[in-house]
Amino acid sequence: MVHTFYGKARADEALGPIFNGMIHDWDDHLATLSDFWSAVLLGTRRFSGMPMPKHVAMPNLSADLFERWLVLFTETTDALPNRALADAAQEMAKRMARSLWYGYQLSRDPSQPLTELRPA
Repeated sequence: MVHTFYGKARADEALGPIFNGMIHDWDDHLATLSDFWSAVLLGTRRFSGMPMPKHVAMPNLSADLFERWLVLFTETTDALPNRALADAAQEMAKRMARSLWYGYQLSRDPSQPLTELRPA
């Protein structure tokens, strides 16, 4: 799931330049992302980190980019044979995208109202 999804994200017209501009060692990053999703979906303790500060530090993110990320994620997980795992992954992805988007907005201008992401 992780390799398939991030392969799509890297090749995506909107997301690819962002990912490829920020990630310089994809093997290492995919290992970290695999640990992250393993922790989130399977309850392993393979990941320890704080994604929010890294995402908040990125320039020029938008709701459209987070929504595109969710569309690609949903497409990828819809193809998984394990429906329960796919549903759990999609729910967690929605929560994470919303949280990261809120954090991003608050880091830019905490006095402005937060905008919502459109459902994928």
